[in-house]
Amino acid sequence: MLTDSSLHQRRRPLTEPELDAIPWIHLLAPHERERVTDDLKIADASPGDYICRMGRPVTYWFGVVDGMLKMSSDTAEGRTMTFTGVPPGGWFGEGTAMKRESYRYNIQALRKSRVAGLHVDTFHWLLDHSIGFNRFVMNQLNERLGQFIAAREIDRMTNPDIRVARSLAALFNPVLYPGVGEVLRITQQELAYLVGLSRQRVNEALTTLAAQGSIRVEYGGLRVLDLHALRSTVFPATRSEL
Repeated sequence: MLTDSSLHQRRRPLTEPELDAIPWIHLLAPHERERVTDDLKIADASPGDYICRMGRPVTYWFGVVDGMLKMSSDTAEGRTMTFTGVPPGGWFGEGTAMKRESYRYNIQALRKSRVAGLHVDTFHWLLDHSIGFNRFVMNQLNERLGQFIAAREIDRMTNPDIRVARSLAALFNPVLYPGVGEVLRITQQELAYLVGLSRQRVNEALTTLAAQGSIRVEYGGLRVLDLHALRSTVFPATRSEL
């Protein structure tokens, strides 16, 4: 199912609760859901496991049932550039699946995660037969475009507090990641990997955001209190990113 052979060997059918956690499954007609249920598989990914690798041909459309993944690419200079995280409820790679291209990015597990996969042939069958599924994919592509435009802007920002705020706002996107809700399970080290800052600097930014009233740091995660503030707040001071 997945690109790593060990993950492929661990694949299994989804349980009913796991199926119910898939946001688009409820948009399908009964006969469409029956075909999809027969095709969907899920596997447990360990930290560091690759779900997709650059240059590999697409075979599945993937979604996160539980855990956290990161999307990144390797530059010609050997550096790794992280684009975004993929929290629970997030399905990704629909553009690659639609064009049946090779992956232009890596998807890797940041922590132990459960990742579901729908075969690309069934993905295209749904595009041909399901209006509800087409609307879901269209909304995904629209939100994804906005997400990557925002990511480009974040990458140019020098203020670490704004980088952390905008990156958090992206992870709380209710359209792309409906499984997150108001609380995101993420460690400061995981967030540091996604933002490209040190864990200490991320901690300082979270303290600032909490004092502002945008978030609350809770055991094992972060609760968003003001999503609009995360998306729009401008901090007057720029501090070191070190």
